[in-house]
Amino acid sequence: MSGDLLQRLSTFIPNVKHLQLSDIVVPSFPLPRSTVSSSQVPVLFREPYILTGYRPVRQKWQCYLLSLFQKHNESLNVWTHLLAVPVLLLLWWANVSTLGYTLDVASLPLLLFLASSLTYLFLSVAAHLFQSHSEQAHYFFFFMDYVGVAVYQYGCCIGHYFYTSEPAWRDSFLGSVFLPGAAFFAWLTCACCCFAKSRFQRPYPLGRKVCQLIPTSLAYLLDVSPVVHRLVTASWAEDPSLPFHALQVASFLLCAVFFSCPIPERFFPGRCDFVGQGHQIFHLFLSLCTLFQLEALFRDYIRRRDTVEEIFGERQLWWASVSFPVLLFFCLLTALVTMKHKHKHLQGQKEKK
Repeated sequence: MSGDLLQRLSTFIPNVKHLQLSDIVVPSFPLPRSTVSSSQVPVLFREPYILTGYRPVRQKWQCYLLSLFQKHNESLNVWTHLLAVPVLLLLWWANVSTLGYTLDVASLPLLLFLASSLTYLFLSVAAHLFQSHSEQAHYFFFFMDYVGVAVYQYGCCIGHYFYTSEPAWRDSFLGSVFLPGAAFFAWLTCACCCFAKSRFQRPYPLGRKVCQLIPTSLAYLLDVSPVVHRLVTASWAEDPSLPFHALQVASFLLCAVFFSCPIPERFFPGRCDFVGQGHQIFHLFLSLCTLFQLEALFRDYIRRRDTVEEIFGERQLWWASVSFPVLLFFCLLTALVTMKHKHKHLQGQKEKK
Protein backbone atom coordinates (compact mmCIF):
# COMPACT_ATOMS: atom_id res chain seq x y z
CA MET A 1 0.00 0.00 0.00
CA SER A 2 2.73 2.45 0.97
CA GLY A 3 4.74 1.51 -2.16
CA ASP A 4 1.81 2.33 -4.44
CA LEU A 5 1.33 5.64 -2.67
CA LEU A 6 5.00 6.60 -3.09
CA GLN A 7 4.94 5.55 -6.77
CA ARG A 8 1.98 7.83 -7.47
CA LEU A 9 3.53 10.73 -5.56
CA SER A 10 6.82 10.33 -7.45
CA THR A 11 5.24 11.80 -10.57
CA PHE A 12 4.67 15.06 -8.65
CA ILE A 13 7.46 15.22 -6.07
CA PRO A 14 11.07 14.45 -7.06
CA ASN A 15 13.00 11.92 -4.96
CA VAL A 16 9.85 10.89 -3.09
CA LYS A 17 10.91 7.21 -3.35
CA HIS A 18 13.65 7.94 -0.87
CA LEU A 19 11.07 8.90 1.73
CA GLN A 20 9.61 6.61 4.34
CA LEU A 21 5.89 6.55 5.03
CA SER A 22 6.63 7.68 8.60
CA ASP A 23 8.18 10.86 7.16
CA ILE A 24 4.81 11.72 5.62
CA VAL A 25 2.54 10.71 8.48
CA VAL A 26 4.67 11.87 11.43
CA PRO A 27 5.96 15.46 11.33
CA SER A 28 9.61 15.96 12.14
CA PHE A 29 10.72 18.21 14.98
CA PRO A 30 14.20 19.50 15.75
CA LEU A 31 15.56 17.42 18.60
CA PRO A 32 17.41 19.09 21.46
CA ARG A 33 21.17 18.86 21.17
CA SER A 34 23.12 17.23 23.95
CA THR A 35 23.98 19.45 26.89
CA VAL A 36 27.26 21.32 27.14
CA SER A 37 29.56 22.59 29.88
CA SER A 38 29.48 26.07 31.40
CA SER A 39 32.45 27.18 29.28
CA GLN A 40 30.38 26.59 26.12
CA VAL A 41 27.59 29.01 26.95
CA PRO A 42 27.76 32.81 27.46
CA VAL A 43 28.41 34.07 30.99
CA LEU A 44 24.78 35.24 31.32
CA PHE A 45 23.52 31.65 31.37
CA ARG A 46 26.03 30.23 33.83
CA GLU A 47 25.01 29.42 37.38
CA PRO A 48 27.52 29.39 40.27
CA TYR A 49 28.99 25.94 40.97
CA ILE A 50 26.93 24.33 38.14
CA LEU A 51 29.52 23.07 35.67
CA THR A 52 27.60 20.95 33.15
CA GLY A 53 24.12 20.25 31.81
CA TYR A 54 23.59 23.54 29.96
CA ARG A 55 21.49 23.68 26.82
CA PRO A 56 23.20 25.39 23.85
CA VAL A 57 21.84 28.85 23.08
CA ARG A 58 20.15 30.03 19.88
CA GLN A 59 18.50 26.77 18.92
CA LYS A 60 14.98 26.68 17.50
CA TRP A 61 12.18 27.30 19.99
CA GLN A 62 10.93 23.73 19.53
CA CYS A 63 14.21 22.45 20.89
CA TYR A 64 13.64 24.14 24.21
CA LEU A 65 10.05 22.94 24.34
CA LEU A 66 11.20 19.38 23.68
CA SER A 67 13.93 19.77 26.28
CA LEU A 68 11.09 19.33 28.75
CA PHE A 69 11.78 15.61 28.25
CA GLN A 70 15.56 15.95 28.18
CA LYS A 71 18.00 15.73 31.06
CA HIS A 72 19.62 19.10 31.68
CA ASN A 73 20.40 21.32 34.65
CA GLU A 74 17.04 23.10 34.46
CA SER A 75 14.92 19.95 34.24
CA LEU A 76 13.96 19.78 37.91
CA ASN A 77 13.40 23.54 38.06
CA VAL A 78 10.77 23.03 35.36
CA TRP A 79 9.17 19.85 36.67
CA THR A 80 8.94 20.88 40.33
CA HIS A 81 6.56 23.66 39.34
CA LEU A 82 4.95 21.95 36.37
CA LEU A 83 3.85 18.96 38.47
CA ALA A 84 2.61 21.30 41.18
CA VAL A 85 -0.13 22.51 38.79
CA PRO A 86 -2.13 19.24 38.58
CA VAL A 87 -1.51 18.56 42.28
CA LEU A 88 -2.89 22.02 43.14
CA LEU A 89 -5.94 21.49 40.92
CA LEU A 90 -6.56 18.03 42.38
CA LEU A 91 -6.35 19.44 45.90
CA TRP A 92 -8.78 22.19 44.89
CA TRP A 93 -11.20 19.63 43.47
CA ALA A 94 -10.89 17.39 46.54
CA ASN A 95 -11.72 20.32 48.84
CA VAL A 96 -14.63 21.40 46.65
CA SER A 97 -15.99 17.84 46.74
CA THR A 98 -15.59 17.29 50.48
CA LEU A 99 -15.83 20.73 52.10
CA GLY A 100 -18.02 22.47 49.54
CA TYR A 101 -17.63 25.67 47.52
CA THR A 102 -20.09 28.26 46.28
CA LEU A 103 -19.13 30.71 43.56
CA ASP A 104 -20.23 34.06 44.97
CA VAL A 105 -18.65 37.30 46.11
CA ALA A 106 -17.48 35.73 49.38
CA SER A 107 -15.52 33.06 47.48
CA LEU A 108 -13.69 35.48 45.17
CA PRO A 109 -10.54 35.80 47.36
CA LEU A 110 -10.10 32.03 47.30
CA LEU A 111 -10.51 31.96 43.53
CA LEU A 112 -7.97 34.78 43.16
CA PHE A 113 -5.49 32.86 45.29
CA LEU A 114 -5.84 29.88 42.95
CA ALA A 115 -5.41 32.13 39.90
CA SER A 116 -2.31 33.77 41.39
CA SER A 117 -0.78 30.38 42.22
CA LEU A 118 -1.32 29.03 38.72
CA THR A 119 0.08 32.26 37.25
CA TYR A 120 3.40 32.09 39.11
CA LEU A 121 3.75 28.35 38.45
CA PHE A 122 3.21 28.67 34.69
CA LEU A 123 5.47 31.73 34.37
CA SER A 124 8.20 29.99 36.37
CA VAL A 125 7.97 26.93 34.11
CA ALA A 126 8.19 29.14 31.00
CA ALA A 127 11.21 31.02 32.39
CA HIS A 128 13.26 27.93 33.17
CA LEU A 129 12.21 26.13 29.99
CA PHE A 130 12.85 28.90 27.43
CA GLN A 131 15.42 31.25 29.00
CA SER A 132 18.37 29.53 27.28
CA HIS A 133 17.17 30.52 23.79
CA SER A 134 18.95 33.90 23.70
CA GLU A 135 19.91 36.91 25.81
CA GLN A 136 16.61 38.64 24.97
CA ALA A 137 14.60 35.53 25.86
CA HIS A 138 16.54 35.10 29.09
CA TYR A 139 15.67 38.58 30.32
CA PHE A 140 12.09 38.58 29.02
CA PHE A 141 11.06 35.28 30.60
CA PHE A 142 12.65 36.05 33.94
CA PHE A 143 10.97 39.47 33.98
CA MET A 144 7.69 37.63 33.45
CA ASP A 145 8.66 35.26 36.26
CA TYR A 146 8.95 38.28 38.58
CA VAL A 147 5.46 39.35 37.51
CA GLY A 148 4.22 35.93 38.61
CA VAL A 149 5.95 36.29 41.98
CA ALA A 150 4.28 39.67 42.58
CA VAL A 151 0.85 38.41 41.58
CA TYR A 152 1.24 35.39 43.85
CA GLN A 153 2.22 37.62 46.77
CA TYR A 154 -0.92 39.68 46.37
CA GLY A 155 -3.15 36.66 45.87
CA CYS A 156 -1.91 35.29 49.19
CA CYS A 157 -2.57 38.64 50.89
CA ILE A 158 -6.16 38.79 49.70
CA GLY A 159 -6.82 35.29 51.04
CA HIS A 160 -5.11 36.02 54.36
CA TYR A 161 -6.99 39.28 54.82
CA PHE A 162 -10.52 38.04 54.19
CA TYR A 163 -10.30 34.50 55.60
CA THR A 164 -7.44 34.31 58.11
CA SER A 165 -7.31 37.69 59.89
CA GLU A 166 -8.85 38.26 63.32
CA PRO A 167 -10.74 41.41 64.43
CA ALA A 168 -7.94 42.50 66.80
CA TRP A 169 -5.41 42.40 63.96
CA ARG A 170 -7.74 44.20 61.52
CA ASP A 171 -8.19 47.01 64.05
CA SER A 172 -4.42 47.50 64.27
CA PHE A 173 -2.35 49.82 62.09
CA LEU A 174 -1.16 46.87 59.96
CA GLY A 175 -4.74 45.82 59.36
CA SER A 176 -5.75 49.31 58.25
CA VAL A 177 -2.99 49.56 55.61
CA PHE A 178 -2.71 45.89 54.73
CA LEU A 179 -4.27 45.62 51.26
CA PRO A 180 -2.86 48.84 49.74
CA GLY A 181 0.49 48.12 51.39
CA ALA A 182 0.47 44.55 50.07
CA ALA A 183 -0.28 45.78 46.53
CA PHE A 184 2.53 48.34 46.73
CA PHE A 185 5.10 45.86 48.04
CA ALA A 186 4.06 43.29 45.42
CA TRP A 187 4.71 45.83 42.67
CA LEU A 188 7.93 46.93 44.37
CA THR A 189 9.13 43.32 44.46
CA CYS A 190 8.53 43.00 40.72
CA ALA A 191 10.19 46.36 39.97
CA CYS A 192 13.27 45.74 42.13
CA CYS A 193 13.77 42.21 40.81
CA CYS A 194 13.49 43.44 37.21
CA PHE A 195 15.91 46.30 37.96
CA ALA A 196 18.40 44.00 39.68
CA LYS A 197 18.27 41.49 36.84
CA SER A 198 18.75 44.20 34.25
CA ARG A 199 21.35 46.27 36.11
CA PHE A 200 23.81 43.71 37.49
CA GLN A 201 25.92 41.39 35.35
CA ARG A 202 27.38 37.98 36.16
CA PRO A 203 29.13 37.17 38.36
CA TYR A 204 26.39 38.86 40.34
CA PRO A 205 27.53 41.12 43.21
CA LEU A 206 25.93 41.04 46.65
CA GLY A 207 24.00 44.18 45.75
CA ARG A 208 21.80 42.24 43.35
CA LYS A 209 20.69 39.81 46.03
CA VAL A 210 20.09 42.66 48.47
CA CYS A 211 18.00 44.49 45.87
CA GLN A 212 15.86 41.39 45.48
CA LEU A 213 15.60 40.30 49.10
CA ILE A 214 14.79 43.61 50.82
CA PRO A 215 11.45 44.31 49.06
CA THR A 216 10.58 40.60 49.06
CA SER A 217 11.26 40.32 52.79
CA LEU A 218 9.27 43.46 53.60
CA ALA A 219 6.40 42.17 51.48
CA TYR A 220 6.44 38.80 53.23
CA LEU A 221 6.56 40.31 56.73
CA LEU A 222 3.43 42.29 55.89
CA ASP A 223 1.73 39.45 54.05
CA VAL A 224 2.21 36.89 56.81
CA SER A 225 1.26 39.21 59.70
CA PRO A 226 -2.41 38.08 59.92
CA VAL A 227 -1.25 34.46 59.85
CA VAL A 228 1.32 34.97 62.63
CA HIS A 229 -1.24 36.82 64.74
CA ARG A 230 -3.66 33.95 64.32
CA LEU A 231 -1.01 31.33 65.12
CA VAL A 232 -0.13 33.15 68.35
CA THR A 233 -3.61 34.05 69.60
CA ALA A 234 -5.96 31.28 68.40
CA SER A 235 -6.50 27.87 69.95
CA TRP A 236 -4.82 25.16 67.88
CA ALA A 237 -7.09 22.49 69.34
CA GLU A 238 -10.19 24.26 68.02
CA ASP A 239 -8.82 25.49 64.68
CA PRO A 240 -7.98 22.81 62.06
CA SER A 241 -6.41 25.32 59.66
CA LEU A 242 -3.60 26.41 61.99
CA PRO A 243 -1.30 23.39 61.40
CA PHE A 244 -1.44 24.10 57.66
CA HIS A 245 -0.69 27.78 58.26
CA ALA A 246 2.29 26.76 60.37
CA LEU A 247 3.49 24.43 57.61
CA GLN A 248 3.20 27.14 54.97
CA VAL A 249 5.26 29.55 57.11
CA ALA A 250 7.93 26.89 57.75
CA SER A 251 8.03 25.98 54.05
CA PHE A 252 8.47 29.60 53.02
CA LEU A 253 11.29 30.17 55.51
CA LEU A 254 13.10 27.18 54.03
CA CYS A 255 12.43 28.67 50.58
CA ALA A 256 14.17 31.86 51.67
CA VAL A 257 17.24 29.94 52.84
CA PHE A 258 17.72 28.00 49.62
CA PHE A 259 16.91 31.02 47.43
CA SER A 260 19.42 33.23 49.23
CA CYS A 261 22.30 30.75 49.40
CA PRO A 262 23.65 28.46 46.64
CA ILE A 263 23.64 25.38 48.85
CA PRO A 264 24.45 22.51 48.70
CA GLU A 265 26.17 23.02 45.29
CA ARG A 266 28.52 25.55 46.89
CA PHE A 267 30.15 22.68 48.82
CA PHE A 268 29.97 20.15 45.95
CA PRO A 269 30.76 22.01 42.69
CA GLY A 270 29.75 19.94 39.68
CA ARG A 271 27.98 17.25 41.72
CA CYS A 272 24.60 18.99 41.85
CA ASP A 273 24.43 19.91 38.17
CA PHE A 274 21.30 17.87 37.51
CA VAL A 275 19.87 17.00 40.93
CA GLY A 276 20.26 18.72 44.28
CA GLN A 277 20.69 22.42 43.40
CA GLY A 278 19.52 24.92 45.96
CA HIS A 279 17.14 26.50 43.44
CA GLN A 280 15.50 23.12 42.83
CA ILE A 281 14.99 22.69 46.58
CA PHE A 282 13.63 26.25 46.71
CA HIS A 283 11.09 25.34 44.02
CA LEU A 284 10.06 22.23 45.90
CA PHE A 285 9.43 24.06 49.18
CA LEU A 286 7.62 26.88 47.38
CA SER A 287 5.27 24.34 45.78
CA LEU A 288 4.66 22.78 49.18
CA CYS A 289 4.05 26.23 50.65
CA THR A 290 1.37 26.89 48.02
CA LEU A 291 -0.35 23.56 48.69
CA PHE A 292 -0.36 24.18 52.45
CA GLN A 293 -1.74 27.68 51.86
CA LEU A 294 -4.57 26.37 49.71
CA GLU A 295 -5.53 23.80 52.34
CA ALA A 296 -5.42 26.38 55.14
CA LEU A 297 -7.36 29.01 53.20
CA PHE A 298 -10.00 26.49 52.15
CA ARG A 299 -10.59 25.56 55.78
CA ASP A 300 -10.72 29.24 56.78
CA TYR A 301 -13.14 29.93 53.94
CA ILE A 302 -15.49 27.14 55.00
CA ARG A 303 -15.46 28.42 58.58
CA ARG A 304 -16.15 32.04 57.59
CA ARG A 305 -17.99 32.01 54.28
CA ASP A 306 -21.32 32.89 55.90
CA THR A 307 -19.89 35.96 57.64
CA VAL A 308 -17.28 37.28 55.16
CA GLU A 309 -19.69 39.53 53.31
CA GLU A 310 -21.24 40.76 56.56
CA ILE A 311 -17.85 41.60 58.12
CA PHE A 312 -16.14 43.22 55.14
CA GLY A 313 -19.01 44.29 52.94
CA GLU A 314 -19.61 43.44 49.30
CA ARG A 315 -17.94 46.62 48.08
CA GLN A 316 -14.61 45.86 49.77
CA LEU A 317 -14.63 42.31 48.39
CA TRP A 318 -15.21 43.64 44.87
CA TRP A 319 -12.55 46.35 45.23
CA ALA A 320 -10.01 43.77 46.34
CA SER A 321 -10.94 41.59 43.37
CA VAL A 322 -10.63 44.49 40.91
CA SER A 323 -7.26 45.50 42.37
CA PHE A 324 -5.86 42.09 41.41
CA PRO A 325 -5.91 42.63 37.60
CA VAL A 326 -4.84 46.26 38.16
CA LEU A 327 -1.73 45.04 39.97
CA LEU A 328 -1.12 42.50 37.21
CA PHE A 329 -1.33 45.27 34.62
CA PHE A 330 1.19 47.53 36.39
CA CYS A 331 3.60 44.64 36.98
CA LEU A 332 3.40 43.65 33.31
CA LEU A 333 3.94 47.27 32.31
CA THR A 334 6.99 47.51 34.59
CA ALA A 335 8.46 44.30 33.20
CA LEU A 336 7.87 45.35 29.58
CA VAL A 337 9.35 48.82 30.07
CA THR A 338 12.42 47.28 31.70
CA MET A 339 12.65 44.80 28.83
CA LYS A 340 12.49 47.62 26.30
CA HIS A 341 15.45 49.37 27.91
CA LYS A 342 17.36 46.11 28.21
CA HIS A 343 16.70 45.30 24.55
CA LYS A 344 18.18 48.66 23.53
CA HIS A 345 21.21 47.95 25.71
CA LEU A 346 21.73 44.52 24.14
CA GLN A 347 21.37 45.97 20.66
CA GLY A 348 23.96 48.63 21.48
CA GLN A 349 26.39 45.96 22.66
CA LYS A 350 25.93 44.04 19.40
CA GLU A 351 26.58 47.13 17.32
CA LYS A 352 29.81 47.85 19.23
CA LYS A 353 31.05 44.36 18.42
